[in-house]
Amino acid sequence: MDHRVTSRLRRVAFDSSRFGLLAAFAAFAAFPFYWMLITTFKQQRDLVNTSYNPFLFNDPPTLENLEVLFFETLYGQWLMNTAIVGVLVVLITLVLAIPAGYSLSRLTGALGQQLGIGIFLTYLVPPTILFIPFSRVVAQLGLQDSLWSLVVVYPSFTVPFCTWLMMGFFKAIPRELEEAAMVDGLSRLGAFIRVVIPISIAGVLTVVIFSFTLVMQEFVYGLTFITSSANLTVSVGVPTFLVRGDVYFWGSLMGACFISSVPIAVLYNFFVNRFVAGFTVGAIK
Repeated sequence: MDHRVTSRLRRVAFDSSRFGLLAAFAAFAAFPFYWMLITTFKQQRDLVNTSYNPFLFNDPPTLENLEVLFFETLYGQWLMNTAIVGVLVVLITLVLAIPAGYSLSRLTGALGQQLGIGIFLTYLVPPTILFIPFSRVVAQLGLQDSLWSLVVVYPSFTVPFCTWLMMGFFKAIPRELEEAAMVDGLSRLGAFIRVVIPISIAGVLTVVIFSFTLVMQEFVYGLTFITSSANLTVSVGVPTFLVRGDVYFWGSLMGACFISSVPIAVLYNFFVNRFVAGFTVGAIK
């Protein structure tokens, strides 16, 4: 009896400590969103008065910050521009990175590995070095102050990394699966589309979210190639119009950040199991 009680107490203590650690980590991860949300609805006096508790509402909440965001700026248009550019860049990245990653993963010998490393190294080149030659290319194409300039330029840093990423997924897929599919009558392309792609759906989702996230947070190219306020993306428009000299519209800034970051956070959490699930293990079995 004493042994059973001791074991039960140890299990309760272990579960309690595990729950406490998870709760602390969840609170730490959620705190930035709480801070953005509460700041969005705070009055200006509540934000600047140092005697107030910064973690609570000391004055009644207000919608003034959201009114400034949506009616005194083009925030809605910036969100639309970001979504358009993001979707197009994601499509271009998928069309280029998936076949390239598959080809390099099936290329035998050291050549495939060296080409993959070379492609990945191009992702490490800083944007501050590339935006000058890119501006020349954009000018020659006549795409200045156009969202198409971003659609053309952004794949330069999404495609290399995503190609290298997809190589890892495709290398984990045994060749025997494709060979069995081709024995059953499928062509190489058919085996790739009907067998390899479904198994690699975790990698495809990772490419989608990674590419769209980079588009949302990129600043240098958006600031360089876009001049009119109506064509700006969120990452450029928000700091440009809500930071005026030494005046920061903190409530509106936090509201803009919260609105644009929550969908990405939800998307990450919704597909987190797919990122870590062993699709290839299941397919092999």
